[in-house]
Amino acid sequence: MRSIRSAIRSFLLHLARERNASTHTRRAYEQDLSQFVSFIEEQFGREPRPVEIDHLLVRAFLAHLYERGLAKTSTSRKLASLRTFFRYLCREGVLARNPARALLSPKLDRRIPAYLGEKEINAILDLPVESDADRRDQAIIELLYGAGIRCGELVSLDLGEVDLDSRMVRVLGKGDKERIVPFGRRASDALREYLPARLRTRPRCGALFLNARGARLTDRSVRRMLATRIRKLALVARVSPHTLRHSFATHLLERGADLRAIQELLGHSSLSTTQRYIHVQMRHILRIYSQTHPRA
Repeated sequence: MRSIRSAIRSFLLHLARERNASTHTRRAYEQDLSQFVSFIEEQFGREPRPVEIDHLLVRAFLAHLYERGLAKTSTSRKLASLRTFFRYLCREGVLARNPARALLSPKLDRRIPAYLGEKEINAILDLPVESDADRRDQAIIELLYGAGIRCGELVSLDLGEVDLDSRMVRVLGKGDKERIVPFGRRASDALREYLPARLRTRPRCGALFLNARGARLTDRSVRRMLATRIRKLALVARVSPHTLRHSFATHLLERGADLRAIQELLGHSSLSTTQRYIHVQMRHILRIYSQTHPRA
């Protein structure tokens, strides 16, 4: 690995072959690392070797991102990408130490997750179903909201991982952690409606959700589909597949579900991640209080 770009190519190959990282994940790493390389090439006036990169260069890159007004979340993600990349080079014996390890990530503002109300969810799900594509899209949204799974988890599902009789789905989440998640009758009905339509696409793989050519659907296609539905409804809110996941967790919490149970359903490794939804619940409680208490 004489050059940094050849090291990046090797790292991306490692992600694909040994860590089974998704296309989306590999693309994100490639973009972050390419941006870093472009920056340090300006500093050196040439393409540097990995051993020439130290913590001062990484810190200068972070300062550059700050000057450009990049969001803290994006800066933090890029630093995480660099840490992972350099850790790989250390394991390969290319570097003696990780130049990004000691640098602190920007302190992130704790944001309340965006979610939709039950009426808005119902509006998205109650659009007319007139074609095979509509049946597929209906099943996708019902499963995203009904099971609270991530978009990447959904498009990775194979046919045999969904049990319609027991209404359970086996999901491979972050860090290759497997979990079993239940889903409701509405999602089960939508999937039963979709499966004959799936066969008509002449499947070329075992994926649950297929595009018109019979190949596995991508997360980008799911996002486009959901955006189209939102435009039809003229909803003001920005809605992504993750918004449906947030809505799933919020509605469970509002109806009295245990936080630990929600953590298991979402596949969060840390309860602190799930605790973000307590802020949503508190806002809901305060709204009810102000509307109903005679002395509010």
